[in-house]
Amino acid sequence: MTAVVLDCDPGHDDVFAMLLAAAHPAIDLRAITTVAGNGTLDQVTANALKVCALAGIDVPVAAGLSQRENENAPSIHGASALDGADLPQPADLLVDEDAISLTERLLAEGPLTIVATGPLTNVAALLRKRPDLKPRIVFMGGSCGRGNWRPLAEFNIWADPEAADTVLSSGLAVTMCGLDVTHQATATPEVFGKLRAMATPLADTMVDLLRFFASTYDEVFGMPDPPVHDPVAVAAVAEPGLLRTVAAPVAVELAGTHTRGATVVDLHGVTGNPANAHVAVELDRRGFWDVMLRAVERLG
Repeated sequence: MTAVVLDCDPGHDDVFAMLLAAAHPAIDLRAITTVAGNGTLDQVTANALKVCALAGIDVPVAAGLSQRENENAPSIHGASALDGADLPQPADLLVDEDAISLTERLLAEGPLTIVATGPLTNVAALLRKRPDLKPRIVFMGGSCGRGNWRPLAEFNIWADPEAADTVLSSGLAVTMCGLDVTHQATATPEVFGKLRAMATPLADTMVDLLRFFASTYDEVFGMPDPPVHDPVAVAAVAEPGLLRTVAAPVAVELAGTHTRGATVVDLHGVTGNPANAHVAVELDRRGFWDVMLRAVERLG
């Protein structure tokens, strides 16, 4: 089993990431940490605790950091960052430690993979504080081409490009699951049908959340089948055979007037720079949803 800390900002697709990390037999979920992103830090922390209560997830939850100029995503995730379903009261799992201290302590105990599905603010803060620690980092963010929050910037990277630059410049083992691969993880009518067929409270709630997510994605992006970005990063750890990755140099644009937050991925080696990340480019969509739906069924 792989010991994992899930650093997230729930967020509809983060919920699927939480379920997969908690249910997959190849993952030992040691903690959930939160970072401002899809909502404020208070919102996403409350959402994480509500999902833990909903799905019976029993691990420590620690709140992390906000960005200097935090901009949320209500146009996609709603005013609460998790609109569309009635959720239970938050589980009593919030610990006194902050996210960075908790992850630091877990790293001192042994090998650890950080799966980050929000802005990389917490992860970068950890690396700046303890450059001697060597986690493996798998993150959802970036793109080899166009973005989704700005024309060339994906939301998680745009929210804190300096943090992303710190992670990608760290020399650690880094895997990037960007829009190129997460847009292949679409929730089609077939997926909705399989969730409805489970007829469990958890599956019914996931249908409600996905229905809201589908409506906003269709309205904003013209995508009626919404992509569930974040669990792809969990799948990269739990079921690496589901993804095809290529080693490539990845740089983060920090100063561009129109391109701040863009990830510049040199897939063809034209810069001559050494690879600093494994970049996911292809997903076994059917295999991914088989694994994801089994997780929902197991927890439901």
